[in-house]
Amino acid sequence: MSRVPKLISLFTGAGGLDLGFEAAGFETAVAVEMDAMCCRTLRHNRAWPVIHRDIHEVPSDELLEVAGLGKGDANLLIGGPPCQPFSKSGFWATGDSKRLEDPRASTLDAYLRILEDTLPQAFLLENVAGIAFKGKSEGLEYLFDRIAEINHRQGSSYKVEALRVNAAQYGVPQIRERMLVIGHRDGLRFGSLSPTHSWQRSVDAQRDFEDLALLPAINAWDAIGHLKPSPEEKLAMSGKWAELLPSIPEGENYLFHTERGGGRALFGWRRRFWNFLLKLAKDKPSWTLTAQPGPATGPFHWENRHLSAAELCALQTFPSDYEVLGNRSDAQKQVGNAVPSALAELVGLKMRARFFGEASLEQAMATLIPKKKVILPKPRRRNPVPAKYLSLVGEHEAHPGTGKGYGAVNMREKVGA
Repeated sequence: MSRVPKLISLFTGAGGLDLGFEAAGFETAVAVEMDAMCCRTLRHNRAWPVIHRDIHEVPSDELLEVAGLGKGDANLLIGGPPCQPFSKSGFWATGDSKRLEDPRASTLDAYLRILEDTLPQAFLLENVAGIAFKGKSEGLEYLFDRIAEINHRQGSSYKVEALRVNAAQYGVPQIRERMLVIGHRDGLRFGSLSPTHSWQRSVDAQRDFEDLALLPAINAWDAIGHLKPSPEEKLAMSGKWAELLPSIPEGENYLFHTERGGGRALFGWRRRFWNFLLKLAKDKPSWTLTAQPGPATGPFHWENRHLSAAELCALQTFPSDYEVLGNRSDAQKQVGNAVPSALAELVGLKMRARFFGEASLEQAMATLIPKKKVILPKPRRRNPVPAKYLSLVGEHEAHPGTGKGYGAVNMREKVGA
């Protein structure tokens, strides 16, 4: 390709996707983002044209004008519409969720409107893996149907493919499952995205991946072991459970203190969300970062504190010089909503190889992947359970299943169901 491929970015957030595609050789011609703090971060770090408005209020012709592009000129359209309606937590409490009826799901329509009005050479729509959960895939089916309609009206041939990926299998120091919906205007196929790094949840699956001679997984220590937070950052954990966290081993959560764990039976099995009192382990990728955690919601650092802004960015594989503005809560929201940049970079390289005639890039590796460290310190020793929590020891019922927990029962009682 003779010129730098240009992309249109929607729901840009703090720029995770864009930074990855930038590293892969793309240029962001225009970015649309409604969050003021995200826009400040984008403008602080990059000279990309940023439209600070709700995407529903941005006409497609204005977007093309700001980008300096005509219809059909953009090489790529990227974006991750807000994913709350399609996340597992959306139906964990009650066992159901009216996902397409959720007003936040209208962002899919906004993305599709701009896809049709701009007709880029290719597109990438990123979302949570939950958009394709069995029996809950109406969001994904809706996308396929609407894009088929676009093809019929516009004479395009977008061949849509949906790839479910886990970022840890591609050199990202974080376990983060996402769905990538990819299409090319002329019907070219993207194909698979083969794992490059050997990480899997189960021991048996891990052995299978190791047999493929993949690179070793990038762990949390590789990404943030060298980082030291500023004394000015307020990272100490607060709240009711702050003194309990040091009694939980690295890489575990509250389940350690249940009848099936190795600690004290303070909680019922699976009565809390997975990331309650969840702690990083140096020798494993980070657990999924979240955007708006509660005071006891992890993952926490193995030093029994919150993660710093720089540590959050490193676990999302942002470039090392990228600065997320605002306080710790602002940084958590911006970075927790982002796509790991190294994953986006790898996808961008594959797109250049498969869609844009640069076959030599097919074997290229993402440059934003952290380097493996030679020395891995041992886990920190855990503290005993403080006496103030010992009154919780007793018989606790295990969670009875989706839609049957305390929260679901209380909700049904409130509505008289």
